[in-house]
Amino acid sequence: MSSDTDTDEARATGPGSTGAQTTKAQATPAQHAEAITTPARHAEAHVTAARTGEAITTSALHAAATGADTFPGVLREALNRRGLSLERVSERLRVRGITISQATLSSWQRGRSQPERARSLRAVDVLEEILELPAGALRSLLGPRRPRGRITPPGAEGAALQILGEDSVVEKALGARFRHFNQETSSLMVHDIVRVGESGTLSGISTTNVLRASRAGADRAIFVLSFDDEAAEPVDIKVTCGRLADATYLKGLKSLVLEIHFGRELAKLDTTVVSYAVEVSPSETPATHYERWSRTNLHEYLQQVFFHPGALPADCHRYVREKVGAPPRGRRRIPLSDAHDVHVLTSRCKPGVHGVAWEYGTGTGGTGDRPG
Repeated sequence: MSSDTDTDEARATGPGSTGAQTTKAQATPAQHAEAITTPARHAEAHVTAARTGEAITTSALHAAATGADTFPGVLREALNRRGLSLERVSERLRVRGITISQATLSSWQRGRSQPERARSLRAVDVLEEILELPAGALRSLLGPRRPRGRITPPGAEGAALQILGEDSVVEKALGARFRHFNQETSSLMVHDIVRVGESGTLSGISTTNVLRASRAGADRAIFVLSFDDEAAEPVDIKVTCGRLADATYLKGLKSLVLEIHFGRELAKLDTTVVSYAVEVSPSETPATHYERWSRTNLHEYLQQVFFHPGALPADCHRYVREKVGAPPRGRRRIPLSDAHDVHVLTSRCKPGVHGVAWEYGTGTGGTGDRPG
């Protein structure tokens, strides 16, 4: 499962998953006034209905671009109107003998790079046919050649991309909001508590986040929690510091997006505390690790994982990754306490992915047994 804030994300997945933890436990109905039960919304994030067979005129393109008749803007609008995913467009180009990756197409539509080489320009011509655009509608919008090298977007988006990579679950879940992802605040301290149920799967997570305003007027933050097992869904949300303004579960992305308001506008450099807890429905795969990513320096980060007495691990260790998907490093064993928990306290926590992993034994009873 993963929780995503203005500076960080926590993720819990099961075996075979990279950078995640999946745990299963019985979820308890909420007994609080501010709890919000969120039924799964079975809709993909940012799905645009296909308008097949609808030709796009140059005037319509300019109107849709609201004056910003740029190559990225027109390309995005054309993709939306045709209802084509980048995967399908890449495949249609490949059938015509042109290999352009989804990542490249994504960079084109976001304005991070533009077609310049002969193969890319040929792809633009074919794109005009695939997207039913007038000849030259895209190529005529290309500007002068750019300096070589990847251009990283400034601010929050660029920092998040360095850790998450292109087209991450977080970016897909947030859509257009990802570009300005919690730019008005940054995290100073984060405390995650993960609870593992008797069957060894995630039963819940609670997070306390101390935020500082980078500009006057900040009044809210967005968090994304992701689940690797489709059977694990949020069944209850409780916000104890802040006010839950919106909770949207995107089943196709197995992600929960929370918008939490502070209850007041912050002055520049002012701080506030956000605390929330999410209970999870029983999943199918025992958890093996939990991770949080941070795009900025944290003054302090505390991870705690509590295990049910019937699902105690045989071994636990901590580790870090430079970015999502990178190999773990700095692996160190951590002890299980008498309270059946492990914890990692990191001061001056650098940007990256910070995780705790555990293993179960193979016996049939007692400490270290594999649950289930």
